[in-house]
Amino acid sequence: MQAKIISTGSYLPKKTISNAQLESLMDTSDDWIKTRTGIENRRISESENTSVLCGKAALDILKKANISASKIDLIIVATMSPDYLSPSTACLVQDYIGASKSMAFDLSAACSGFIYALSVAEKMLSSGNFHYALVLGGEVMSKMIDWNDRSTAVLFGDGAGGVLLESTDSIGSFISEDIHSDGSRGLALTAGALPVTNPYSENHLTDTYLEMEGRAIFDFATRSVPKSIEAVVDKASLTLSDIDRILPHQANSRIIQSMAKKLKIPFETFALNISDYGNTSAASIPILLDELVLSGDLVLGTGKKIILTGFGGGLTWGSMLIRI
Repeated sequence: MQAKIISTGSYLPKKTISNAQLESLMDTSDDWIKTRTGIENRRISESENTSVLCGKAALDILKKANISASKIDLIIVATMSPDYLSPSTACLVQDYIGASKSMAFDLSAACSGFIYALSVAEKMLSSGNFHYALVLGGEVMSKMIDWNDRSTAVLFGDGAGGVLLESTDSIGSFISEDIHSDGSRGLALTAGALPVTNPYSENHLTDTYLEMEGRAIFDFATRSVPKSIEAVVDKASLTLSDIDRILPHQANSRIIQSMAKKLKIPFETFALNISDYGNTSAASIPILLDELVLSGDLVLGTGKKIILTGFGGGLTWGSMLIRI
């Protein structure tokens, strides 16, 4: 059995915050943010938590596929901003959409989470034990940000997206993958610290805001991700000229420009929507994929070859070459 992508979907909070609006909260400017990141706006949730964003994205996916939630066997939610440590966001999504017979769990790989989740789901469907799987990436990054810290607060946004996979005995969507992690550099990006705190410990709870070493992450992404993209192409015995589009994690337009330069391919090969949504972590790739399908830039079933590539906390990074 193989796994095939048969539907995409997404959901974004209604509230849009522009760079100019952030000027009233911190020492920043529209020009400063756009020049350094490529971001102009981001969506911010006013009340909907991660499970609700993912649940609404899931309903969008199922509606487009004309598939009942009762047929879903597996739900994986990639997130670094869950509603709770327990229950999992995926279990809350299962209840929200009425997928009563599905197995459900969360996966934590930060901005690479959707790539990791797709890899896991593809192998579970290939086992023959599952027929339909929802793979979702969703984040409410706004609840993890120190809104007094302009180095991080201007970067992130909220949203959710995903795909529906179906097992098939014909040609599947997945061609090759290249996925890595490096925990030795993990402290370059942290969020939600949970130190040992009890009546017998010496620790006191520290702040849990997201903290990031921007230069370290930039260097890591621009060095590791191009190699990963080349790896999935090589594994498939193809060349970069055979690839129709590359859908990168939307972290920073300058990072993507550097990738294009290192790979010696046109910048336009990379799809971008970072100007509208900022960095939505695990949600960024599936939101982008859904937008490209909605616009007609990509059409499911045409067999176009695309690369999905993510990178972020852990440190984690990975790429998947798929036919859409």
